[in-house]
Amino acid sequence: MTMVRVRQVPAGEFKAQCLKLIDEVNRSRTPLVITKHGKPVTQLVPVGDAPPGVLGCMKDTAEIRGDLLDAVASPDDWEALG
Repeated sequence: MTMVRVRQVPAGEFKAQCLKLIDEVNRSRTPLVITKHGKPVTQLVPVGDAPPGVLGCMKDTAEIRGDLLDAVASPDDWEALG
């Protein structure tokens, strides 16, 4: 798994380049962490990139095969997906 390093910007630099950095975050769709004295204090994220909620997060990831109301077959009738 590749970890993406989030860019950090000191608050003073953010203040001086605010509009440019906002446009950059919007264009790149990459969050920006704003720091004070080297410690993260807030994060600028593009609109619409909210983390997925629990409800519906698995939508369209499964497929129903056959009739769910039929009696369950014996274990020998099951096929493992490979």
